[in-house]
Amino acid sequence: MAKTKTAYFCQNCGAQYAKWVGQCTSCKEWNTVVEEVIQKQDKKDWKTPSNTLKKVATPLRVNEISTEKELRLNTYDLEFNRVLGGGLVPGALILLGGEPGVGKSTLLLQIALKLPYKTLYVSGEESQKQIKMRADRIHPNSETCFILTETKTQNIFKQIEATTPNIVVIDSIQTLHSDYIESAAGSISQIRECTAELIKFAKETNTPVILIGHITKDGSIAGPKILEHMVDTVLQFEGDRNYVYRILRSLKNRFGSTAELGIYEMQGSGLREVNNPSEILISKTDEELSGTAIASTVEGMRPLMIEIQALVSTAVYGTPQRSATGYNAKRLNMLLAVLEKRAGFKLGAKDVFLNVTGGISVDDPAIDLAVIAAILSSNEDISLEKGICFAAEVGLAGEIRPVQRIDQRILEAEKLGFTTIYVSKNNKITIKKTGITIVLVTKIEDVVSSLFN
Repeated sequence: MAKTKTAYFCQNCGAQYAKWVGQCTSCKEWNTVVEEVIQKQDKKDWKTPSNTLKKVATPLRVNEISTEKELRLNTYDLEFNRVLGGGLVPGALILLGGEPGVGKSTLLLQIALKLPYKTLYVSGEESQKQIKMRADRIHPNSETCFILTETKTQNIFKQIEATTPNIVVIDSIQTLHSDYIESAAGSISQIRECTAELIKFAKETNTPVILIGHITKDGSIAGPKILEHMVDTVLQFEGDRNYVYRILRSLKNRFGSTAELGIYEMQGSGLREVNNPSEILISKTDEELSGTAIASTVEGMRPLMIEIQALVSTAVYGTPQRSATGYNAKRLNMLLAVLEKRAGFKLGAKDVFLNVTGGISVDDPAIDLAVIAAILSSNEDISLEKGICFAAEVGLAGEIRPVQRIDQRILEAEKLGFTTIYVSKNNKITIKKTGITIVLVTKIEDVVSSLFN
């Protein structure tokens, strides 16, 4: 039995200290350093082999390394596959974070139930009966999904040896604890130790492991920052409880792009994949309303049509309010200043509220022109004609700047029935024949005169 050792860890960033300090020197937070037992007994391998011979890694020349494409496991979920970059890579460790109640457990249980591979779903938060009730609602007949309720990693690995699953799901990493560390589950040292054991298992057996992680009040994944560095992929599951739509984003991906986006709709029978998100992000109304404009944006490889809503009214309380939901508030202030300086609109004494419908957040500069069109439409109380959309960035000089992948944006707008799209004159458009009218503009004044005169 090894001697018990203790160390001091910052509960905010995971920095380690030899003695207690009042302020963490790494993240500058006060009173976050606590003492934890870091060693209880001698470590053994995850499956405690007695006479296992391990292959020693040797250096290879670059031209000797095989470049064969890595085979991936299909999750039979198009949105999940897209965000991962084509499926699960053998031996990969994936961390999924999100708000409480957003549907993390539902998403992974739904995927585990549909997979034809043997899957072990380990839950430290719910009983087997609770999971069974949810499984009956989502996908009742599954012969390949095994449910285990356990929080001790040594017992989990014993069951893994017995069942030999192709995929392991852990719900959640904050509930696990190891005998090798004597501290509470969810502490810095326990999270780091349990994750290290799971990484060792995943890499040695080529079994993909998916972890569910809790998040803090500021939206970052709970635990030490090193947790995100240890895993191969970090996914964020977003969504407002007041909306039925959920967004799956990739924050880190060693095996694919981090710009991809997956969209789901929460239903009583689980999460439904949304293959055409443009239809859910645009309001279905026959009545023309002022203050709305349609923008063509791109998330990863997927073009989307989103609706921008704006409300401009006289400031009642003296100081004008500027509020943006799903859009950068500082960029909104910049566009309002451009409108006042370059186009002559007096908006300094008016409240401006902006909203991206559907509960999603967009940071694509190509929606600038749609934002301005929605603001002017509300200010003049003149609705824009149906069938008009926008795809251009607005500069500080009032110029309309080109955006990337304009051809994809135009084709998506045409596919959804739009008749006119406003783009920058400096864009290089390679499409020869289209059924949509492309209006080329260079300055804000051109857009204003075309829409409101």
